[in-house]
Amino acid sequence: MKNTKTFRRNRIKQRIKKVVSGTPEYPRLSVFRSNKEIYCQVIDDVNGKTLVQTSSRDKAISDLKLKSNIEISFNVGKSVAEQAVKKGIDKIKFDRGGYLYHGRVKSLAEGAREGGLKF
Repeated sequence: MKNTKTFRRNRIKQRIKKVVSGTPEYPRLSVFRSNKEIYCQVIDDVNGKTLVQTSSRDKAISDLKLKSNIEISFNVGKSVAEQAVKKGIDKIKFDRGGYLYHGRVKSLAEGAREGGLKF
C-alpha cells in the first residue's frame, strides 16, 4: 500500500501526540495548516479546554494585507502569543501537527517566540 501525504502526516501526528500533551502549567500550541490558511490553538489537554485560538482568517490578520504566507504565519504566531501572555501563559509545548518544521510552521513558531512564548 502506498502511503499518501495525509496517511504519513497522521502517522507522524500520532507519534508526536504520544509525547506532547498540554497541562494547565504547560499548554500545547497546536498548528493546522491548509493550502490557503493557517490555524493555531493553545490547548489544555487535561481539562479538554481551548484557552486561546487564532488563524489567518481573523480580521486583525487579514486587515494587514500581507502578500506572503510566511509573513501571515509569523503574524498569526505573534497574535496567539500576545493573547496567551494576556491570559498568563508564557511557557508552552509546540505541537507541529505532523507537518515538517519549515516554511509556514517555522514562521509561526518564530512569531510566537517573538510574542513572548517560551518553548
